[in-house]
Amino acid sequence: NAFVLLDRDGALETARASEQRWRDGSPLSRWDGVPTPVKDILLTKGWPTLRGSTLIDEAGEWSEDTPSVARVREAGCVLIGKTTTPEFAWKGVTDSIRHGATGNPWGADLTAGGSSGGSATAVGLGMGTWSIGTDGGGSVRIPASFTGTVALKPTYGLVPHYPASPFGTLAHAGPMTRSVTDAAAMLDVLVGFDARDWSAMPTPTTSFLDGLEDGVSGLRVGFSADLGYVRNDPEVERLVRDAVSVLADAGARVEEVDPGFTDPVDAFHVLWFTGAAKVLEHYGDDALARIDPKLRWCVEQGRSVSASQYLDAVAVRMALGQQMGRFHERYDVLLTPTMPIPAFEVGRPSPQGWPSDLWTSWTPYTYPFNMTQQPALSVPCGLTSDARPVGLQVVGRRHADALVLRVGRAYEQRSDWSSHVPTLIRAAEGA
Repeated sequence: NAFVLLDRDGALETARASEQRWRDGSPLSRWDGVPTPVKDILLTKGWPTLRGSTLIDEAGEWSEDTPSVARVREAGCVLIGKTTTPEFAWKGVTDSIRHGATGNPWGADLTAGGSSGGSATAVGLGMGTWSIGTDGGGSVRIPASFTGTVALKPTYGLVPHYPASPFGTLAHAGPMTRSVTDAAAMLDVLVGFDARDWSAMPTPTTSFLDGLEDGVSGLRVGFSADLGYVRNDPEVERLVRDAVSVLADAGARVEEVDPGFTDPVDAFHVLWFTGAAKVLEHYGDDALARIDPKLRWCVEQGRSVSASQYLDAVAVRMALGQQMGRFHERYDVLLTPTMPIPAFEVGRPSPQGWPSDLWTSWTPYTYPFNMTQQPALSVPCGLTSDARPVGLQVVGRRHADALVLRVGRAYEQRSDWSSHVPTLIRAAEGA
C-alpha cells in the first residue's frame, strides 16, 4: 500500500520521450529518465493531491507543480505516481482513513513509519529509484530508519516549498533514496530558487556530489547515544555504536558528548498542534468530525494555545538553535540514533504497550532538528536479530548539507548494507 495513484500510461510516455532524448544525445540532465514517485502531500500538475484526507475532492484543476516536483520534471525524471501519507502528514506512521495503512519492505506486518512512509516503502522495494518526501518532525528520517533507506532533511529553505506548510518553518522537503550518493544527486535536482517560497535560499553553485568521497579523517564528531534523556532499544544502541566505531576507524575524531539541551517536546507540540489547527481552516464546520480522531485531538489542543504560549515555544526554539550553533563550533557533526526503536506493528500509532500513542513519544531524535532547521541525514546501519532495520542520524550545522552527506557516505562505503535484501523482495524471489 505504498501508492495512492499510479500513472502507468503517463510514465511510459515520459520514459519513451526520455529514451529518445538519450538516443539523440540531448538528455535534459544526467538524471533524465529516473523513475520518481512523489509523496501525496506535494502538488503535482495533472494529478490530484489528496493528502490522505477525505476532506479533499479529487475533482479539481490540479494545474501546478510544487517547486520540488517542478525540478524533477525539468530534469526529465519519470513521475510514476503519488505515495501514501497519513492525513495532512500529521504523524510518524503512514495510515489514514482514506487510504489505510502502509507496510514495510522488511515485513508487510511492520509499519513503514511516516509521514513519508509510502515513499520509503516504494524506494525500499525498488518501485522508484528515489522519491520526494516532506519532513516536519522526522517524516523522511523516521521511515528511512524503519525501512532501511536513506533520507535527508536539508537545511530549511534549501529545497523550496510551496504552498507554505500549515506547520510553518518546521516543514522541509527532501530526497528519499537507497544510497547516500543518490541522495546527494537528487538534492542537486531539488535545489533551485523558486520565488513562490519566501524563504527559499539561492541556488547552490556547486554540486552536492563534489567532495562526497572525501572521507572523515580529522573531522570533529560528537556522538550522543541518548541526547541525555532518551532510552534506546538495546539492539539499536549496539548497532549505532558499532557504526560510530566505523567512522572513528576511518579517521574521525569521535567524542561521546551530549549537546546539552533538555527534551523540547512541549514547545514542539505547541508549534505542531497550532499547525494542525491551521490545516482545517478551509474545510468547513464539519471538518473535525471527518478526520482521524487523534488528529482531531491535536487540532483541539492547537486551538487552545494562546499567543503568549506560542511565543514562548518560539523562544525555546530559538534558544535550542543557539545552543546547537555553539555545539557546532566544537564539533563538525553530531551523531545519534535516528530512532530509539525499530519498526513496530503496522496499523498501530505506537509500539504495543508503549506509554503514549502520541508519535513524538517515540521519535525523540528527529523533531529537535526541525526546530533548529539543521540538515539531518538517516543512513541504514544494520539489522536487529529479527531483521528490522536501524538508522544512524548525522546532524550538521545549518548549511552544512554537503558535509552531512559526506559523513553518511563515508559510513556507507564501509558498511555491508548494500548486501541486505528486504524480506518482501526475498520472499517474492523465492516464490
